[in-house]
Amino acid sequence: MIIGRRYWILIWYGILALGLVGLASSLFWGRATRWRNLDEILRAVGTVCVSVGMLVLLNAGVEWVGESLLAASLISFVLALFLGLPPKAQQPTEEPAENDQEDYPGPPPKGPTES
Repeated sequence: MIIGRRYWILIWYGILALGLVGLASSLFWGRATRWRNLDEILRAVGTVCVSVGMLVLLNAGVEWVGESLLAASLISFVLALFLGLPPKAQQPTEEPAENDQEDYPGPPPKGPTES
């Protein structure tokens, strides 16, 4: 027996509604950005999966279905985490010299001015 079971069901329906709105908006935005927001889409899919999985478990449905949805949401969130990380900057292959002008070129050299 779960204390406040009805309230938990209402809470998870609210999370499901938020997940569906997030999924719709991320799919809409994905079309505009040529699917560069795959991490947002995966987070929305994870939110929908976790809320449906919890609703299945709370409503005494088929237990393995709920647990499978929870596992799918975990995979989705982990993939979203790794896809959302910024790419690593490439390390320079050689150490720059101490007086290397590439680090800070400074002001342009002053020359004769033309009038």
